[in-house]
Amino acid sequence: MDVAVEEHISHIRSGLTSQLPDRDPEETAEWIESFDDLVETQGTERAQYIVRSLLQRAGAKSVGVPMVTTTDYVNTIPVDQEPEFPGDEQVERRYRAYMRWNAAVMVHRGQRPGVGVGGHISTYAGAATLYEVGFNHFFRGKSHPGGGDQVFFQGHASPGMYARAFLEGRLSEDDMDGFRQEKSREGHALPSYPHPRSLPDFWEFPTVSMGIGPMNAIYQAQSNRYLQNRGIKDTSDQHVWAFLGDGEMDEPESRGLLQLAANEKLDNLTFVVNCNLQRLDGPVRGNGKIVQELEAFFRGAGWNVIKVIWGREWDALLDKDEDNSLVDIMNQTPDGDYQTYKAENGAFVREHFFGKSPQTKELVAELTDDEIWNLKRGGHDYHKVFAAYKAATEFKGKPTVILTKTVKGYGLGPHFEARNATHQMKKMTLEDLKAFRDHLRIPITDEQLEADPYLPPYYRPEQDSNEYKYMMERRDALGGSVPSRRVVSKEIHLPEDKAYEVAARGSGKQQAATTMAFVRLLKDLMRDKDFGKRVVPIVPDESRTFGMDSFFPTAKIYNPDGQNYLSVDRELVLAYKESPLGQLIHPGINEAGAVAAFTAAGTSYATHDEPLIPIYVFYSMFGFQRTGDAFWAAGDQMTRGFIMGATAGRTTLTGEGLQHADGHSPILASTNPAVVTYDPAYGYEIGHIMKAGLERMYGGKHEDPNVMYYITIYNEPYQQPKEPENLDVAGILGGIYLVSPAKVDGPRAQLLASGVSVPWTIEAQRLLAEDWGVSADVWSVTSWNELRRDGLACEEEAFMNPGAEVRVPFVTQQLAGATGPIVAVTDYMKAVPDQIRQFVPNEFATLGADGFGFSDTRAAARRFFKIDAHSVVVRTLQMLAKRGEVDASVPAAAFAKYKLDEVSAGTSGNAGGDA
Repeated sequence: MDVAVEEHISHIRSGLTSQLPDRDPEETAEWIESFDDLVETQGTERAQYIVRSLLQRAGAKSVGVPMVTTTDYVNTIPVDQEPEFPGDEQVERRYRAYMRWNAAVMVHRGQRPGVGVGGHISTYAGAATLYEVGFNHFFRGKSHPGGGDQVFFQGHASPGMYARAFLEGRLSEDDMDGFRQEKSREGHALPSYPHPRSLPDFWEFPTVSMGIGPMNAIYQAQSNRYLQNRGIKDTSDQHVWAFLGDGEMDEPESRGLLQLAANEKLDNLTFVVNCNLQRLDGPVRGNGKIVQELEAFFRGAGWNVIKVIWGREWDALLDKDEDNSLVDIMNQTPDGDYQTYKAENGAFVREHFFGKSPQTKELVAELTDDEIWNLKRGGHDYHKVFAAYKAATEFKGKPTVILTKTVKGYGLGPHFEARNATHQMKKMTLEDLKAFRDHLRIPITDEQLEADPYLPPYYRPEQDSNEYKYMMERRDALGGSVPSRRVVSKEIHLPEDKAYEVAARGSGKQQAATTMAFVRLLKDLMRDKDFGKRVVPIVPDESRTFGMDSFFPTAKIYNPDGQNYLSVDRELVLAYKESPLGQLIHPGINEAGAVAAFTAAGTSYATHDEPLIPIYVFYSMFGFQRTGDAFWAAGDQMTRGFIMGATAGRTTLTGEGLQHADGHSPILASTNPAVVTYDPAYGYEIGHIMKAGLERMYGGKHEDPNVMYYITIYNEPYQQPKEPENLDVAGILGGIYLVSPAKVDGPRAQLLASGVSVPWTIEAQRLLAEDWGVSADVWSVTSWNELRRDGLACEEEAFMNPGAEVRVPFVTQQLAGATGPIVAVTDYMKAVPDQIRQFVPNEFATLGADGFGFSDTRAAARRFFKIDAHSVVVRTLQMLAKRGEVDASVPAAAFAKYKLDEVSAGTSGNAGGDA
């Protein structure tokens, strides 16, 4: 064997014998002969038990046997353990062919002149058997007594799901021709991939952003168990399936959360990895073996692994392979060669694969080249795939991954099958169409294809045909069509006004950060008799930082195994407590997993008809920056819930430094259309925002409930005022209200601030009045983002309705009559308040914390960025001087008085608050 090849594939033997000499080959042969006899006489199941017993005994005797992370490049399930296939394979094969035809034709027609929207033909062509075994025998719909399964379909295979829905009568030809034309064919439009937001009664789970599907599937399985253990819903008969690509498994998210599934023994979860050995541009592991790599990885992570490599045609050859010559070649052949074989022909395979040894050449001597070419891979064999699925659903104690080998573009002909470019190929020649029709035996004539090669006809059997009746009977038995999403869910009782009283009460003479105000409100919401059990707090290992350790002994941390150790802090009032009944989801140091848990809980209203209210609390810096892609998928899945960006702001975290200082999360959040962003300054603002959020998302009356509320909260303690009488609640919810009117007469100015900057802006108001006789109003801008969205919506309405009366933006209405220049200040970069500049007629200046954060005191950091109270004063005086409303010498005098160029002279901000 080539040395380079040997190096790349050496791991497939797990080091069992390759590092040791055979000092007595005769004795070795006797042991192997004895084992072979055991297999022949008592079967593989008994042999498996004996080998496992010997390995266990070897460990007890300190015999160094390495862990078997990989097995030979053959099927995991022996032939004698394969179950009988329960269906009518011939009928299933016929309508599977119809689906493969319609899927390819839909994409091909989408490339017709004048449209050219693209699509992917080859993924589903290679994976059709994997899906159809599931559809016909395993995937349970929502009408199933057990509640139905959750299936995460591989994004690029979506044409196959549409093709099945077309055969079932769920989609029309007009719908199929609306593929990837969501606006121009509105009413008959199909999105490119699984996008629930685009097709809300069909798709459930968005998966085409690589790695998000595997991650979300794991936490969906956990969420099912969470519902079960907490007594909210019986999910014991529901299974989660995730269909993935072998190239997709290179994404860190695809592999990075496997330990959760293993640790929590999620045997309600099955990954099916479609190992066609190809990614988008070429081989996944041209020099290696991706199936073996993944087997080792999953087994090492604690998963049950089933390999489906070869179809039944190989069984006789492997049975005759007495000296393992064939298995050795299978083990040694790199994936790049396997791909090449399926792009050639039987004669090529005979010479280059079987011709590697005299023994294997002899094995196929009696086979024709066509018979060699028809030696299928396991992922195209109904029996092998069925056996794997059955074994996976029956396995207890571990999640299962099925690694199944297929050919990308299978059956599409030599221009497509296994070609590097097959992923990008979107249309077929007339010859391709005819060859594909012949291969699938579709009853369509040459004349029909030649009439317009751009528009080959779809094929759907009559409803009284055996194929249609059989297909629908199978789906009826399994609980209805899949995929299918529930659009309307049950109503829930929302908290009464009493639950929000703690937020309105303020902190009295004590100081409290808005994080603490939020936590106190959350406690009361969770105490609500009917509503509280539906709240799902999610915190990735920072509960103590956010003051949420008080939840540990009461709500408890969810762990399906409970707490089987003696807790070190068991004597403390706030002892760490895990329980199967626990309410708090604790993903550990794992923001990606936390967002996946948030998504599962926030879509439970549709998935399970059991609304949950996820409240994910995290370092705001690690939200949309680290997991923005996952939040985008959450928006696609129409997740509802609260995202609490704690320790918000660029200057509040004193000692933490550059990578913890958040000065831009509202801007990142603004890019997600499903996120409603607020930056409240006081506890009573939080109370009204959360109450309105619950009513919008779960009250059942809002026209657009499918949103997530991002609320920034801070760790800096300051006095929380009692809710004022005659509070402008509409202003809080709309994004801006007058929080502190001017208290003196003089030159007028307007100070706009949000979040933690409101208290020091009120201090600036006092300084302007006492030191310079300036009359300034202070406005709390609870949402720069929502003000901008409203303003842009007004502009769009005016643009689309020329001549009609123009609606005035909310911020413009609120500031009507507010005279003088505006100075806007936040603890974020200038781009945050600059969002509203175009909707405000006044002169407008922005102070912001642009640049990287750093470690220092709050006062020093704010002085450095020129956003503190004194900076607000000086900037206001500069604008008034320019207008001639204060003397031109005043700004310089103020600059010198406050030592604005000295970082250590700042006073805005105090010590305290967890970092």
